[in-house]
Amino acid sequence: MPDHDVIIIGAGFAGLYQLYRLRELGYDARVIEAGGDVGGTWYWNRYPGARCDVPSIEYSYSFDPDLEQEWNWSERYAAQPEILSYVQHVAQRYDLRKDITFNTRVDRMEWDDEAGQWTVLTDDGASRTARHVIAATGCLSVPTQPVFDGADDFRGELYSTSSWPHDGVELAGKKVAVIGTGSSGVQTITAIAPVVGELTVFQRTPVFAVPAHNGPNAERLADAKTRYREIRESSRMTLGGLQCDDGKRLLVETDPAEVERELDRRWANGGLCFQNSFKDIVTDAQANEVAADYIRRQIREKVTDPDLVEKLLPHYPVATKRLCVDTGYYEVYNQDNVSLVDIRERPIRRITERGIVAGDTEHEFDVIILATGFDAMTGALNSIDIRNGEKSLRDKWAHGPRTYLGLMSADFPNLFFITGPQSPSVLSNMLTSIEYHVDWIARAMEHMRKHGLRRIQAEADVEDNWVNTTNDLADLTLMPQAASWYMGANIPGKQRVFMPFVGGVGTYKQIGDGVEVAHYHGFEMV
Repeated sequence: MPDHDVIIIGAGFAGLYQLYRLRELGYDARVIEAGGDVGGTWYWNRYPGARCDVPSIEYSYSFDPDLEQEWNWSERYAAQPEILSYVQHVAQRYDLRKDITFNTRVDRMEWDDEAGQWTVLTDDGASRTARHVIAATGCLSVPTQPVFDGADDFRGELYSTSSWPHDGVELAGKKVAVIGTGSSGVQTITAIAPVVGELTVFQRTPVFAVPAHNGPNAERLADAKTRYREIRESSRMTLGGLQCDDGKRLLVETDPAEVERELDRRWANGGLCFQNSFKDIVTDAQANEVAADYIRRQIREKVTDPDLVEKLLPHYPVATKRLCVDTGYYEVYNQDNVSLVDIRERPIRRITERGIVAGDTEHEFDVIILATGFDAMTGALNSIDIRNGEKSLRDKWAHGPRTYLGLMSADFPNLFFITGPQSPSVLSNMLTSIEYHVDWIARAMEHMRKHGLRRIQAEADVEDNWVNTTNDLADLTLMPQAASWYMGANIPGKQRVFMPFVGGVGTYKQIGDGVEVAHYHGFEMV
């Protein structure tokens, strides 16, 4: 007999809900978590300014109406400490920690076909067995490891946004460099600019950032608490899994004056829903350029230096990289203590004892902050040596991930992924997608138990069809045109493949529900 019915890897939002669901169904489930407590990405990412880019009301669990009513989000977009407090509250409220092993990292997994179980080996030398393994490892949990010559020579302080010290860092009055201008970089830069002595931003690619219009949440929260069920149900059928009022019109067929009014309205409302203004923004180059030019005009109005603002203007299709939701990012560059180095013009050559050499200039710093992103979607799974005999998941995915519905990969039985590659995942409100996958997996396991089945795996031909479908859908959009982490373009040597399912949360749910109704079509159960 295996040690557990299920081993869940990760104690973030996904792992905690999966534990709750399976425990309620009577399964013996054990969570293995690398961190010292629950929280996942919100446990590790404690950098200044860290906050969610999805409204807090919607970046929350829906499984318990009492939990929805008792928790009060203070801001429209919650900051990291409040999100972590929420996750810790959930763990405490449902007594989840008793089934979690902390400070333990999964190194290797081996499938025993005869016994019909996984052996999970961890960095503490322990070995555990389970009938099923569920990877709740997160889409953005393995940081990139940029290689800069001389990094070990730097005599100042060197930090990464993805592993920020839990007791904070004193930056007041110091000369600080930030390398990277993705979401983590944008948030860090905005938060520290008012307090540091000097701030130098090293930018490779400018970002499209839309305003958050963040603020107190009491009125929105009061309204949501009267109709949470309505909000949740409708969000599950939207494009992005949240309340965006998805545009039904084509921009290219709309009067230009009306287009401007709609973009003004979306800009005034703020947030990621800007990209949902018209349904052809990510499929039609002409429509996309209208939306992109609108944002560029807003940037020009915010930044006073005419030479500097040109370096901050992105020139790739908008929304083909994840939009940043900012709280005053562009205005930072009007401060006298902030400067920008365009590393496309002046590449970083090395780090020295005193700072950074970019182009032919050495910049001296007290602190260097790396905001260089993550090995998205596949990084966490590929960091584990997952094997079925001679077959390795890492080898199978060497030229891009291959899954069926982002839930399983053929030849690796009883191994589920939550928000895996080729599901909506990072193109959506992660909480909506997490809950759908957790519930789907729980129902599949209940189906197996009811019918005396012990093994489930994706069928190879159906998986091939799903991979092709995902790729074909992406190719109908402008998404593959950007060198984004959606494509794995930020990881040297990683095969460039568009990894999320671009068809939308609602469409994906209909497909997933249909598979279930058709007795789990495409999955072999024995």
